[in-house]
Amino acid sequence: MSVAHQIRAGLTDLCRSPNGPRDRQLMLGEAFRLLEQDGDWSRGHAEKDGYPGYVRTAHLEPFLAKTHWVTGLSSHAYAAPDLKSANHVSLPFGAQVTVTAKSGAYYETAQGFIPQQHLRPLGTFFADPIAVAMMFLGSPYLWGGNSASGIDCSGLVQVACLASGLDCPGDTGPQLEFFPNFDGDWGKGQLIFWPGHVALTISSDKLIHANAHAMAVTVEEIEVTISRIAEAGDGPVTHRAQL
Repeated sequence: MSVAHQIRAGLTDLCRSPNGPRDRQLMLGEAFRLLEQDGDWSRGHAEKDGYPGYVRTAHLEPFLAKTHWVTGLSSHAYAAPDLKSANHVSLPFGAQVTVTAKSGAYYETAQGFIPQQHLRPLGTFFADPIAVAMMFLGSPYLWGGNSASGIDCSGLVQVACLASGLDCPGDTGPQLEFFPNFDGDWGKGQLIFWPGHVALTISSDKLIHANAHAMAVTVEEIEVTISRIAEAGDGPVTHRAQL
């Protein structure tokens, strides 16, 4: 039987095996269903999408109901309600916290004082997943990454969807199966899939994706990207979907 825990680190890897490769990442406050604990590593799955794996036991703590989530690309929890005070922990986009009080322009949490501008009440979302994806423009590519410090193609799609109140799996294969097929003209809010890769269209001729070609999140022309990927030997478009 699984037990509800949460991530206590600002950002932690969800690994395929103890000390194994990173498959995804989880943020502070995200719920983790613990199935088995074995020393330094604990096995379970992320509550948000069921993604299984191992996280460091030291990065888990008992679950506590949250009130707010971080909607700045990144933020900090300070030792005092003062921007010149020490930074206790760095907080990535999507981290979840429990606000206990207000202090001037800051919210007080167990992690420290967080600027009010960087938080929204849990359950309030962005209106447009494309706008969320564009926030990550220029972020470095990182296999299995889920934050602005490093993100991959499926991670970018997932963070854009979840921040907009849309369910979304964490990997390209499940994403391909989850979203409805679409065969019409190019337009905003479509997903383009290649073998092991996904991009999100932002208009009738441009897309955004985290890609190894640039090792970053970039905006490119749709047709140019399709041709480049095919010429590199990574295959044709295999599927299109609509958010």
